[in-house]
Amino acid sequence: MKLTKQEFVKYVDHSLLKPNLDRKEVIAGLEFARDTECVSVCINTCNLDRAYEVLKGSKTIIGTVIGFPSGAHTTLAKVMETIDAYSRGAMEMDMVIDVGALINGEYDDVRADIAAVVKASPAIVKVILENCFLTKEQIVTGCKLAEEAGAAYVKTSTGFAAGGAKVEDIVLMRKSVSPNVKVKAAGGISSLADCYAMIEAGVSRVGISRTRSILAELEAGA
Repeated sequence: MKLTKQEFVKYVDHSLLKPNLDRKEVIAGLEFARDTECVSVCINTCNLDRAYEVLKGSKTIIGTVIGFPSGAHTTLAKVMETIDAYSRGAMEMDMVIDVGALINGEYDDVRADIAAVVKASPAIVKVILENCFLTKEQIVTGCKLAEEAGAAYVKTSTGFAAGGAKVEDIVLMRKSVSPNVKVKAAGGISSLADCYAMIEAGVSRVGISRTRSILAELEAGA
């Protein structure tokens, strides 16, 4: 597989989620995403005002995270975070499910938690399953619950747990939802080859923080 830079960046959610990023690093990351025309940035809610200032008028969408990174928040907290984020310019919400509830088999609660976030704003909702904690059967169930709840995407990982995106999980997730729901890979994606493998497996987005080095690989003809 080979993509042009312009084709590749349309898959990229440039990740700026590390809690130790300082103001200069955040702004530099936002400017980079804007100038390279990444499809979106994924940024912590505390930095949404900066994102709005840097990205307004650009092609790059503002995305943020909800219930991040554990998902072990009340539904009310996730809903209020979503409402606030949307009011500050976020158009995509990457929400973490209640992982423990899914493992416990509390499927109605998982579905209701997702649905409440979906209904809280017009934004696109991407549901993070955190696959490293789940069995294959639980991944399938989580995908189906996310679709039933109205989510636009299912997503592999936060990037803050023990494991990240795996091609085998992408294939499974793609098979577990209808064509109406897209798949996003994130977590541990560090090379152009990793990105290509995820795209070939069926993802519509890759969440990466190493975008500069990966683009350098692409431009070098890797």
